[in-house]
Amino acid sequence: MFRKIVQTQFSRFFSKRNICVTQNNEILFDYINQAGIVQLNKPKTLNALTHSMIKQLYSKMKQWESDEKTQLIIIKSTGTKAFSAGGDLKILTSTSLNSENIRNNYLRDEYQLLYLIGTYKLPYVALINGITMGGGCGLSIHGSFRIATEITTVAMPETAIGLFPNAGGSYFLSRLSNNLGVFLGLTGHRLHGMDVLHAGIATHFLPTNRLQEIEQKLLKLPKADYNSIKNVLDENTELVTSKSSFSLQEQLPLINRVFAIDTKNVETIFEQLKSDGSTFALKQIEILKTKSPTSLKITLEQLKRGKQFDLNECLKMEYRILHYVIHGHDFFEGVRAILIDKDNKPQWKPNSLENISNQDIEYYFEKLSSNKELQLS
Repeated sequence: MFRKIVQTQFSRFFSKRNICVTQNNEILFDYINQAGIVQLNKPKTLNALTHSMIKQLYSKMKQWESDEKTQLIIIKSTGTKAFSAGGDLKILTSTSLNSENIRNNYLRDEYQLLYLIGTYKLPYVALINGITMGGGCGLSIHGSFRIATEITTVAMPETAIGLFPNAGGSYFLSRLSNNLGVFLGLTGHRLHGMDVLHAGIATHFLPTNRLQEIEQKLLKLPKADYNSIKNVLDENTELVTSKSSFSLQEQLPLINRVFAIDTKNVETIFEQLKSDGSTFALKQIEILKTKSPTSLKITLEQLKRGKQFDLNECLKMEYRILHYVIHGHDFFEGVRAILIDKDNKPQWKPNSLENISNQDIEYYFEKLSSNKELQLS
């Protein structure tokens, strides 16, 4: 059951407040003491990003970046169920008239927003309280600071629906230590609470009952820049102690070895998991068997390439892959089986790794025609 939406209340000390209520109230903007505040406000859809939300956020962030007075951006959700569960699958799976143009425009604007966040000139603090997946990860991880809480859940579950970790996943997953990004991208494993910090996805951790307090401290800073914000967060974040060890700590040696980003192919990962024979390893085999074989191979290849690319190149690569995947079979079949019919029995084509050649996967990375390529600025 969705909890009651709680609007943050600020004390009388804050002045120059300018609340902006946007179209359908799906995203709210506030302005307090040279700080831009963004609230995602679609709790019933777990703050899935609509095209309107993306465009409004991009426009407002560009305005704040260039107004020569804004010092800080804070993005959060109005509820506690989710920060954002990702992109708008209705747009991506639409078969209506002009659906291809609608999809392309949506993806171009989403990727422009992600690039803006990743190259933003102002400190950007994301309060990733609740479910944070797919596009929600892109909306937060590319920024300066990410604060997780005890109810944060982070995952990139795309291989389960015939997709691949996008929204800049090829950039941030490929850079996690111990090859965790490969493991997370292939299996869709969910990280909870303090694990999000241990994995290197969050920069700080706070219990939910301290978020408002810390937000107010940030808003009271006489000069909010990267260092002053980091000092506040460092001084107030919950320390990682032996009582809050990483739940994957014992499995890290296996993950680092088996899910190595330079491993030959996905088949090798299966072989090494089987050879290991541990309960954890065998469980991963069963999990991987439920994923789209094509998605698994695309994911490993995108992460290999992504580790060598900057964010600009990663986003352009992912945009190309999305173009081809959305015109294929597995994505629509995955959405049907997992999200629509919920029979959890997707019929993947091809249905095995052995039936997918290197040439088949190379197809997904081919450049688009010049007028369809993603242009970032």
